[in-house]
Amino acid sequence: MSDTLLIALFAFLGALAAGLLGAGVLWLIRRRSLTASLAVVAAVAVTAMLAGTLAVAQAMFLSSHDLSVVTTVVAMAAVVSLLTALLLGRWVVARSRALTAAARSFGDGGHFAAPEGPATAELAALSRELATTSAKLTESRDRERALETSRRELVAWISHDLRTPLAGLRAMSEALEDGVAADPHRYLRQMRTEVERLNGMVGDLFELSRIHAGALALSPSRMSVYDLVGDALAGADALAREYGVWLVGDRVEPVPVEVDGKEMSRVLGNLLVNAIRRTPSDGTVAVTAELFSDGVVLSVTDGCGGIPEEDLARVFDTGWRGTHARTPPAGAGLGLAIVRGIVEAHRGQAAVRNVPGGCRFEVTLPLAEA
Repeated sequence: MSDTLLIALFAFLGALAAGLLGAGVLWLIRRRSLTASLAVVAAVAVTAMLAGTLAVAQAMFLSSHDLSVVTTVVAMAAVVSLLTALLLGRWVVARSRALTAAARSFGDGGHFAAPEGPATAELAALSRELATTSAKLTESRDRERALETSRRELVAWISHDLRTPLAGLRAMSEALEDGVAADPHRYLRQMRTEVERLNGMVGDLFELSRIHAGALALSPSRMSVYDLVGDALAGADALAREYGVWLVGDRVEPVPVEVDGKEMSRVLGNLLVNAIRRTPSDGTVAVTAELFSDGVVLSVTDGCGGIPEEDLARVFDTGWRGTHARTPPAGAGLGLAIVRGIVEAHRGQAAVRNVPGGCRFEVTLPLAEA
């Protein structure tokens, strides 16, 4: 065996012994600070070099003077390496603690702010991920607060709207029972009207609960938007006549869509009823259906005078009914929430914006596949 191979073998064996010892120490202190681990790594590197050198020196029978020189050089290298490892470890640990303190803030409802100063690539990446997570948590908290506000408003409105017809039904039933009703048939007709109103409210609540639970079962079929809008206009004609409102639907393109006809009829019906009740007498409610690159856009434009800009983002929230002037007598703030739920179940979008003299509700639906 050549001298070079022999030297390499002795050096490897000496370094291997130091490496195994260092691996054992690292396993024992695996739960300690990173500074200790870095110090052990530096010590292992220097010890491995020293052990290999000593093994080679012993095999080559170097003089004691030469061995002393080599040992001194290695010892100085060990000191510098250990100091460097300790400084690096303390810096990394300090950055890690600063990052931990910053992360603790957004866990308590605050916002994450990355600590200032340079950091390693890994800590910088972790900081960016924490910032992203903080933004998502903030958005989730805001959404939760909005939902909780909507729930409270819904309970308040429903309690109010249920109390009124129930009180009327109780008074009329007592009048009929006591025989003091001047016109029993009128009382019965009024009671039937109130029962229909209550039935509609319960139906809306049931539909909304199915939407929120993700249990809205759709039966899509291919149909023309022209037929869908025509049926909706025919169904709303009587109410429009009662309110003295003109219905216009002359910009409807016969575009095919894949939708649940019953549910989409409910969407258009809710939008039309909403528009008719808020449009002054002799006003106009216009329905259009146009083809765009992102799908078919169904729109209902009324003459309500517009919605305050600060309320536009809440129009489709559950329980929202806006100002008293925009609140229909039988409304419970569920109609538009149902509209959004049904449209989103069809992979579409519902939106609203102000136009001169009123507002325009838009429903975007994907085109039917060819």
